[in-house]
Amino acid sequence: MADPKGFLNHGREVAKSRPVDVRLKDWNEVYVPGSLLPIIGKQASRCMDCGIPFCHNGCPLGNLIPEWNDYAYRENWGAASERLHATNNFPEFTGRLCPAPCESACVLGINQPAVTIKNVEVSIIDKAWDAGTVAPQIPERLSGKTVAVIGSGPAGLAAAQQLTRAGHTVAVYERADRVGGLLRYGIPEFKMEKRHINRRIEQMRAEGTRFRTGIEIGRDLKATDLKKRYDAVVIAAGATTARDLPVPGRELKGVYQAMEYLPLANKVQEGDYVTSPVSAEGKHVVVIGGGDTGADCVGTAHRQGAASVTQLEIMPRPGEERAPHQPWPTFPMLYKVTSAHEEGGERVYSVSTTHFEGDEDGNVQWLHLTEVEFIEGRLTPKPGTERKIPAQLVTLAMGFTGTDRENGLVEQFGLDLDERGNIARDADFQTNVPGVFVAGDAGRGQSLIVWAIAEGRSAARGCDRFLTGASDLPAPIRPTDRSLTV
Repeated sequence: MADPKGFLNHGREVAKSRPVDVRLKDWNEVYVPGSLLPIIGKQASRCMDCGIPFCHNGCPLGNLIPEWNDYAYRENWGAASERLHATNNFPEFTGRLCPAPCESACVLGINQPAVTIKNVEVSIIDKAWDAGTVAPQIPERLSGKTVAVIGSGPAGLAAAQQLTRAGHTVAVYERADRVGGLLRYGIPEFKMEKRHINRRIEQMRAEGTRFRTGIEIGRDLKATDLKKRYDAVVIAAGATTARDLPVPGRELKGVYQAMEYLPLANKVQEGDYVTSPVSAEGKHVVVIGGGDTGADCVGTAHRQGAASVTQLEIMPRPGEERAPHQPWPTFPMLYKVTSAHEEGGERVYSVSTTHFEGDEDGNVQWLHLTEVEFIEGRLTPKPGTERKIPAQLVTLAMGFTGTDRENGLVEQFGLDLDERGNIARDADFQTNVPGVFVAGDAGRGQSLIVWAIAEGRSAARGCDRFLTGASDLPAPIRPTDRSLTV
């Protein structure tokens, strides 16, 4: 146990953010570099080493949280990193991007602020990278089997790394021009600098994983041809079909899906553009959708110099305390103030867009909305609440409805879908086509990064078993597992 009295002696402290007026001038991560190191030992000491560590169950990866908290408290960073990597291929990703369902399940959180698990995690892995101890794990022998992984997001990368370390020859196919999936082009630089992806890719290359960018399976290469080339295939293509807003004026110029808007800003940081082809500079920006992707659009618009930013959400504002129907240790829906929201803008709840209004050149200028309320379980417009707000750039951040059905991948493989429109799979993550597996959002639907990595690891075990008859790879979850989290 870290410190029997740690949770009594120390309150919760989190990473310090750079001042808003400073961080809005660049695209670097919002946190003060090194701000965690002076406090992380005390924060790790707050872990109570519970007899039943509910944080394990709150995390789909089953992270060994009390163990690496203890090592961090004792400043045994090498052992802490080893325990961290035992269950998580990419803790520097989750430590920055995960909403931390483990903290919602922390036993200390019953009557005190929870342990800062996420901050301890990212401190451990950053220390490991700085010390040069995150070395490639090259397999001792090769199996002679080949695997194609479709998609290089967190699920695809996790599956590829596990299968490579098991001795298989793995090639990752990515339709974008760079590896990383939504980690690369969907997550703004200020949330996670892309150097973290780049060094993991170099580690994976050193281990033997091969990457093929700019190739979309189904369009550039038929799925049937891919299957002939490889002994097995893992589909980790994500749930990239964005939910649309079919209202009058949707066709106006200036209305974009979030994943049309965000990648362009990231390409500026990659050096592909000097300025984004779709910029918020000097414009009144409206973001439709109150989730994390919407917040990413808000922060991006601020950095591009928007005249104003308004974020709309159809649901009521969540409470700041757990609702009775979301008791500990479940993951509650709470009112969150992200770094992007700290930077300005307005958040409007319980409103629905009725239509867009444009100018004579077909550019969006106004967004018309109405307030809504629940009546007999249905969101219903409130009469007399209609109004319009200026909107010269609108981003739709309303989630995703499933994997891409337009590129032919599903049909060419002949895959079955489940009742939710996701690719169906069995307990080994294998589809109805022998030798074809699916992991991440393509099979689960839109979810969290920890679920993606957990599914990638589990699908890798199923694939390894298919190829060799047995597998020693860990499998943290099954497809039907919903654990205690969302």
